[in-house]
Amino acid sequence: MSSRGTTEGIFIAPDSGDTMESVDSVEAVAGRGLRGDRYFREQGLYDRRDDLPDSTDVTLIEVEALEAARREYDLEIRPRETRRNVLTRGVPLNHLVDREFTVGEATLVGERLCEPCSYMESLAEREGAAEALVHRGGLNANVLESGTIAVGDGVEIAPSNGSSNASGRPTDTSE
Repeated sequence: MSSRGTTEGIFIAPDSGDTMESVDSVEAVAGRGLRGDRYFREQGLYDRRDDLPDSTDVTLIEVEALEAARREYDLEIRPRETRRNVLTRGVPLNHLVDREFTVGEATLVGERLCEPCSYMESLAEREGAAEALVHRGGLNANVLESGTIAVGDGVEIAPSNGSSNASGRPTDTSE
């Protein structure tokens, strides 16, 4: 594996709708999520509503997406306002659907894109935030191997070999 990016921030909220709190490090637990976060405790919005996709363990967003929102929409969105857990720099998260990667000591697998929603926008109190983050709202991922994630840790992408990843789905080899 070669380092492709860094962890710029980590955010957790104990319950759905609570303000996201910045932490220096967090334990990522396989099949559960980030210790102390609402989804670890099955208290997130996606745990409570049957009309939404299944929840995932961790959400990530690129700092570059927030910079683009500022540049293209003149909209300042703070990382905690995105409701995402991990802020990255230098890694193309949209390319990690169905791919394994590590963040710090934890191994994750990208499950699906994390498109922004009106709920996020209403909690952030930033009109236009959902529109500014369309197709760059981040990634939903699950924890495959437990480990600590800390601010400053590397984000490394497992090399693609055209086989299946740990979730049993074929790995996309196009980039």
